[in-house]
Amino acid sequence: MLRKLLKYFLRTLLGLFILLVVFAIYFFMAIRIDEPQIADQSAFNNTRQEITPTFYKTKNGWLKQDSSGLWELYVQGNGFERGVANGILTKELHAHQEDAFVDQIKVLVPDLSYLKFLKYFVAYFNRHLPDHITEEYKQEIYGIAHYASDKYDFIGPKYHRILNYHGAHDIGHALQDKNMTVGCTSFSVWDEKSADHKLLVGRNFDFYSGDEFAKNKIVQFTNPDSGYKFVTVTWPGFIGACSGMNEKGITVTINAAKSKIPTDAATPIALLAREILQYASNIKEAIAIAQKRDVFVSESILVGSAPDNKTISIEKAPDKMDIYEVPNSKEIICPNHYQGAAFANDLPNLTSQAESSSLYRKYRLQQLLDRYDTVNYVMAANILRDQRGINDRNMGLGNEKALNQLLAHHGVVFKPADGLMWVSANPFQCGEFICYDIHKVFREYADLREQKPIHEKQYTIPADPFLKTKEYQDFLRFKQLKHYIQYITKAPGKIAIRPNLEASFEASNPESYYTWQILGDYYKSQENYPKAITCYEKALTKDVATLKEERQIRESLEACRRPGK
Repeated sequence: MLRKLLKYFLRTLLGLFILLVVFAIYFFMAIRIDEPQIADQSAFNNTRQEITPTFYKTKNGWLKQDSSGLWELYVQGNGFERGVANGILTKELHAHQEDAFVDQIKVLVPDLSYLKFLKYFVAYFNRHLPDHITEEYKQEIYGIAHYASDKYDFIGPKYHRILNYHGAHDIGHALQDKNMTVGCTSFSVWDEKSADHKLLVGRNFDFYSGDEFAKNKIVQFTNPDSGYKFVTVTWPGFIGACSGMNEKGITVTINAAKSKIPTDAATPIALLAREILQYASNIKEAIAIAQKRDVFVSESILVGSAPDNKTISIEKAPDKMDIYEVPNSKEIICPNHYQGAAFANDLPNLTSQAESSSLYRKYRLQQLLDRYDTVNYVMAANILRDQRGINDRNMGLGNEKALNQLLAHHGVVFKPADGLMWVSANPFQCGEFICYDIHKVFREYADLREQKPIHEKQYTIPADPFLKTKEYQDFLRFKQLKHYIQYITKAPGKIAIRPNLEASFEASNPESYYTWQILGDYYKSQENYPKAITCYEKALTKDVATLKEERQIRESLEACRRPGK
């Protein structure tokens, strides 16, 4: 009897082992991504020439840093040639960018074992990603990946890794509950609402992945061998378009909307926006491109068109698409929720309006636009820099309800009929807005040979005076102390906040609910419930950014009132 049980046990164990081996083979076959087959790889023989420590040239492009701190990149050729030029020119910047990206992931997911699991989850989830990316863009990414750092090969092969990064924005905004990472706002005016009747577009790109991630902003000028010349505001290693304009006067910006958890990969939204920039010359063509691509998150693509002299919003979701425009109006606002009829009764969209800061920012932006009879590019930048709430309410610094949340990767203003764009230098959208005439750049600077400005100095918008105020210094102190207090909150009882430090933190941003929520969390971790209750109650007297955060504060408050229950 014992022998039979042992035999049965061994057979079961063998069966399980075989199933495990079969699953492992299937899994690793499923996540394998084949590299593009490129017949002529001679571009890999190109070398980089250092003209100055901040100016490099190669066969198909150049990279230099402007005095404003913005990096300017020019690439040309087919997809592979552009990728190689991009990769070889930006390899140090790309290495720093990947460090910043991975460090931020470690902050969000500090558990190393869970990070390893997440690596395989993302690889499996994105196993069909290459099927939704054009061969041209895969070859461009392959060229960049060749020069990627060896440091993160444990995450995955270089091409596999960089390809997956292009879906990070989509996965991040689908899984991220706290809208602060994707709280973008954009708008456009034309005809009588525009100072010179020409189309004007403004946007804040509030995708936040840490201060280091936004350090090396790139204004990339791309001269492809097919399609139209275009410019994007981007970061090293990324070929998608979050904000951009082409030579035909088409502008594209993307705004995240509320998404369901995706079940499979599709076209990353930034690559769809890039395709519109490269291949559309009017709104009709932009819509046609959007219709033929599947996406796996919900997003609004604000498309401005100088030929049509108007702007529309393509509201794209995994299951449907709508075109939103405002009849008999000369302006449009694009927040983080859908506004068209097709999504009017969708639960995720209604939930987003009720629980996020999107609707509030829409009303604030409308209020600011209504203050001007006409809007010019300087006024547009001032609107993007606004930190106040409705009726100019002081909500504290860095509130998600504000248009300027003091975390934007960039702000940008487009005047497509004239080929002009203004890009914000660091920090956020508070630095100078540097103006580029994109037609002039493509015409005169394609073969730049010396370190000289390529921007239009006479159109520079000065830095926000806020940067020279005590308020700004207070905000920098707030950020520094915030990180410290949140760190020690995770190690209760080991470190205590000194009274003078607490007082300094309170004074750094007293009108922000977040200041008091952070202190409440700290005292709750210390089991100092009376002090925690005081802080949470004070937080609730301020403008809490989202309904979700208000619920969190109320739940913490109740837990302190009934400790141990």
